[in-house]
Amino acid sequence: MSKTLILASSSPRRQELLNLVNQPFTIRKPDVDESQIKTEDPVEKVKQLAILKGRDVPINHDDEIILSADTVVSYQNSIFEKPKDRHEAYNMIKALSDDTHEVYTGFMIRSKNEEVVHVEKTEVQFWPLSEEEIEQYIDTDDPYDKAGAYGIQSLGALFVKQIIGDYYNVVGLPISRVMKELKNV
Repeated sequence: MSKTLILASSSPRRQELLNLVNQPFTIRKPDVDESQIKTEDPVEKVKQLAILKGRDVPINHDDEIILSADTVVSYQNSIFEKPKDRHEAYNMIKALSDDTHEVYTGFMIRSKNEEVVHVEKTEVQFWPLSEEEIEQYIDTDDPYDKAGAYGIQSLGALFVKQIIGDYYNVVGLPISRVMKELKNV
């Protein structure tokens, strides 16, 4: 890619994924109030949040491309974002135990001349989890900065029985799809 990629995110996981594929980037963190997006539809929510974040970051030069994203976990028509506390983390993991949920990541790529928005979906099935497994997990720092209260790339990997879709989408960015789209901008 001959243009300069600007990542409109402070997510360490998104940074790691871009580094994984040797994609140079600069970070410009958006300053937005995510609570203004009220929809309970997970596809619309991640799409609208990606747009909100991506449009907040300015394009300073013609060769810059902005990449923004947002990820949520959806279970039985409820959106699980980052848990606010231990109780909420416990309830999320307990609900996901022995069942399948969806992870949606919306991303926007914006240049001076166009905006492209996509939403990727991955289904994740958890093993049945004991009270002890859940308690041990929420005693760690792992659940508290991740949608759905788990990280598939860290300790939450122990809960995952199967996924259908893009693993990296669950981490926070469907990197293969993003890179394909960047080639077209």
